[in-house]
Amino acid sequence: MSTRLYFAYGSNLASARLRARVPSAVARGVARAPGLAFRLDKRGADGSAKANVHRAPRSETWGVVYELDPRHWPDLDGCERGYARIAIEVWREGEPLRALTYASARLTDVPALEAYLRHIRDGAHEHGLPEAWRVRLELLARVKGSTSPGRRGGGAGASPGSARGG
Repeated sequence: MSTRLYFAYGSNLASARLRARVPSAVARGVARAPGLAFRLDKRGADGSAKANVHRAPRSETWGVVYELDPRHWPDLDGCERGYARIAIEVWREGEPLRALTYASARLTDVPALEAYLRHIRDGAHEHGLPEAWRVRLELLARVKGSTSPGRRGGGAGASPGSARGG
């Protein structure tokens, strides 16, 4: 499948980080992905948790739609080891779009590193993701020993995947 649209929800929210990986990336706006729950449970190469999405009918994940030169997908795939590229529907400015994103079945219970979380929070702030979403991302930094707020009774209460609004 060849598409130009990429939905970033994790550390690639930060434009500078994504452009360092894929120079052709151009932000096209804030979007939400209905039916996807955000988690910090993908096992990274360093053993710590990375952002991930899981199918969940009553959830949504906020992020940014980027346009990429289709020839650069292999470059991004190389940075996203352990993930599978999946096609999803996102909503931007009230319009549905088809985009590609990444999801993983390689899971961990180890927390994410603060430096990694900072990329996510900085990108959310940079692009003006909804305030409720940004607050939930901020809470992730305060959750000790839990990679997914709302799971197993730990953490900040609700998963960011259940945030509504915008």
